[in-house]
Amino acid sequence: MDQKIDFVLLWVDGNDPDWREEKNKYSVKKTSDNGSNRYREWDNLRYWFRGVEKFAPWVNKIHFVTCGHLPKWLNRTHPKLNIVAHKDYINEKYLPTFNSRAIEVNLQRIEGLSEKFVYFNDDTFVIRDIKPTDFFKNGVPRAACGFELLNIKYDKVFYDGMVNNLRIINRNFDAKEFIKHNFFKIFNLRYDIKHIKSLLLLPWSLGFIPGFINPHLPNAYLKSVFEEVWEREPEILEVTSGHKFRDSADVNQYIFQYWQFMTGKFFPINSKRQGQFYYLGKEFAQCCKAIQKQKYKIICINDDLQNLTEKEFLYYQQGINGSFEKILYEKSRFEV
Repeated sequence: MDQKIDFVLLWVDGNDPDWREEKNKYSVKKTSDNGSNRYREWDNLRYWFRGVEKFAPWVNKIHFVTCGHLPKWLNRTHPKLNIVAHKDYINEKYLPTFNSRAIEVNLQRIEGLSEKFVYFNDDTFVIRDIKPTDFFKNGVPRAACGFELLNIKYDKVFYDGMVNNLRIINRNFDAKEFIKHNFFKIFNLRYDIKHIKSLLLLPWSLGFIPGFINPHLPNAYLKSVFEEVWEREPEILEVTSGHKFRDSADVNQYIFQYWQFMTGKFFPINSKRQGQFYYLGKEFAQCCKAIQKQKYKIICINDDLQNLTEKEFLYYQQGINGSFEKILYEKSRFEV
């Protein structure tokens, strides 16, 4: 069995004037998925590479996915680094794209990508020692599988995508059979208290899957599952690939995690012990403290800050990057 595990990292430099000019050509209107904070550059990518080098040195390859631009400080000759432009793996007819969903649903096409890989957004950082078994065990991805009801009032574009995922899942699988064959993976003592919802939702889940809990952390995937979903549901994946920006008709990366759940290709893990998600708007101080204290193995920093002045943004940026600097002050070999 191939034990290699790759990391895939998506990044965009929102300060690149050429990229911004091209993006503006296609922008029809400003939405929650087309705001400046979605593409804002925090200038802390070097800490992602430092964290991986220091705390996950076992990684086989890092596939660094961008539209083509790169940080000036990046060591492009590092033996573990594979620089991937969108044009290298996404069909030309869909380019340029500013839709993270279009970028992520095609990841299986990256040349040289290993069967086992972990997908990172550029707002997720490794800040403490992490092992391969935190992502894969017994040959399958580790994940927390729990039932959830979708709060569709929160963000229309995001949750419409999640509803689309569930529509595909319920069309392809029988919920009762899923629970029957994976009962102890769904109702597992490894999980934290929020998974009590799975028991409460069990009467409904026997008829259909109402939703899954979705920790906003790096997800472990099997490339073959991406290929299987593309074989079974090519139409909606093509539709998603064709949208320049995130759209209510899309699916997203979670369709592949749900498919792994439904086919039993996962091993339970308590995701809360692995990592934590922070909203900067209301949890800025807690986030900085968690980084400095290395409270978790992985931390996700959600930029939900709207309408900031340059001075206000600088305050947040210095706080976050200063916290990273306290624990990741040594230059990595990914930097020139």
